[in-house]
Amino acid sequence: MLTSSLGTLLVAAAITGTTLTPVSAGTTEAAKPETGTIVIGGDITLRRLVVHNPAAKGTVLFLHGFPETSAVWSNIAAALGNEFEVHAFDWPGYGKSSRPSAENFSYSARDYADVLKAYIDTAGIDRSKLTIYAADIGALPALLLALDEPDIARRIIVSDFAPFNRPDYMYESLQNLKTEPAASRTRAYMNQTSDEILENTYRRGLPDDKQFDLAADVKEDMIRGWSHGTLTPADAFYHYYSKFTRDQDFLEANLGRLTTPVKIVWGEKDIYIDKRMGLELSGRIGATLDILPGIGHYPHLQAPERVVAEVRASLD
Repeated sequence: MLTSSLGTLLVAAAITGTTLTPVSAGTTEAAKPETGTIVIGGDITLRRLVVHNPAAKGTVLFLHGFPETSAVWSNIAAALGNEFEVHAFDWPGYGKSSRPSAENFSYSARDYADVLKAYIDTAGIDRSKLTIYAADIGALPALLLALDEPDIARRIIVSDFAPFNRPDYMYESLQNLKTEPAASRTRAYMNQTSDEILENTYRRGLPDDKQFDLAADVKEDMIRGWSHGTLTPADAFYHYYSKFTRDQDFLEANLGRLTTPVKIVWGEKDIYIDKRMGLELSGRIGATLDILPGIGHYPHLQAPERVVAEVRASLD
């Protein structure tokens, strides 16, 4: 049952100028993602992106971060769709998904884990053939769910997130979101500067030769999503962080129960969450870690071909 994010920080989308070529399984026609909605219980309806494939080798489910929407996966989904079934959805509080009352839904990683489970079950996804690729705020929910349900996926790939309570490894605005009164001030500032967040955050900290822009349609989707309903992505992010230390501590205390195979991908130039966080997680659970040279907080945007390769390898 369903229960009861950085001042100028993160943002994402598909990048312009990057070509992803779908690998065909008997046809040269590119797969076309479809958008729709799915009710997963209670008062939560999720907008989702799906590429259906009746002869799929497996299924991949992409989980976005702050302040993204499922639209950031559309090019990657098209590249994979001729081989696999592909799913992505907007987290509650993001894109066009529901904004339940914060009194009834905490927007925490634990609540998002419940949303993830409900989506997989409601969508009828075969867990034995599923790879979850989870970025940023999507990664902790995936691992929390795997603690309770080790068979939730064949493999989980996580990217650039904060599994442990290590504030020194995190950008200052992220640290501020962990405690009051700094958290409320940061929330207000994020809502006041949403245009700057959506315009610049994804490329902050990258050298000139690594800078990139968002595809216009993806950026527009994120802008529309920010004003969808009465609760913004910044509000959802604030609520997520209000319980973040609790959920990080729970994961750390229960790492011994994590048996679902995990792969870690990290951008070398991530200024928001230091790669030392990924190194620690890798060492403690014995997972392979790929640190991507020259890449920032959004590997799926700067190097989408790597995401495609990781997914294909996980389902071979």
